Amino acid sequence: MRLLDFISEKELKEAVLCEYERRLVLYKLTDERFKKKYEMNFTEFEKKNIVREKGFSWDVEKDAMEWEHVIEGIESFQEKIRKIKESDERT
Repeated sequence: MRLLDFISEKELKEAVLCEYERRLVLYKLTDERFKKKYEMNFTEFEKKNIVREKGFSWDVEKDAMEWEHVIEGIESFQEKIRKIKESDERT
């Protein structure tokens, strides 16, 4: 049996969209937390090479890796959400 035998395609799309939007909010909250902590956005953080400036401390290195992941996640989920919404508009 297939999943679509139990759940309509529309219901499945709504569930996925809801999950993607939830994750996007979490990523945006994390981005805001880092912006506040370092008083700059991620682009500035990288341009100023804050990791080196802070002596390559593990905490800053870890923040940099997590922040980069968050920025990539925001872009990815925004694109996925856009595509799902566009596909709904075409149907």
